[in-house]
Amino acid sequence: MGQQTTHLTKPQLFLSTLQVIVLLAGVLLSGGVAFPFGGQVVTVLDGGTIEVVRSGKAQRVRLNGIACPRSGQPYSEQAKQATSDLGFSMDVTLQIYGKDKQGRVVAEVLLPDDRNMSQLLVQQGWCWWDRKQAPDDTQLEALEKEARESQRGLWADPDPVPPWEWRKNARATTP
Repeated sequence: MGQQTTHLTKPQLFLSTLQVIVLLAGVLLSGGVAFPFGGQVVTVLDGGTIEVVRSGKAQRVRLNGIACPRSGQPYSEQAKQATSDLGFSMDVTLQIYGKDKQGRVVAEVLLPDDRNMSQLLVQQGWCWWDRKQAPDDTQLEALEKEARESQRGLWADPDPVPPWEWRKNARATTP
């Protein structure tokens, strides 16, 4: 017996193609897929934001899963310096997850030795684990707990104010 071939009608082909597109879009939008690329850190804007140059183009990057003290907030300069000490002028790999409200790329930033900058900053005590952005990141959760218990960085302060509270308080006092 010969091999039978099945031909899809145009509506069936359209539906099959549409299903594949919807499936891929769902995976991409879920944050389940990261897109890696490399570049060099050329600027540290604050503890949680850097600029990376790739192929001559600068890209503003927010470190995934962390919330650092805001400009003018206690420990903001120390967080910025810690980020600079870790990554300035380094060739890094970005695992991109998307963009934030300000249009910055949100990414895990891996140093040349594959250490994760967000994890290191949390471990050193210079930022908070961002529960909204990375609710399931048990590694960041554990590192924050360890930094708190060891009173490292901003955790030496008995009651550090997280940036989301600082921002809320700043809005409330602005005329």
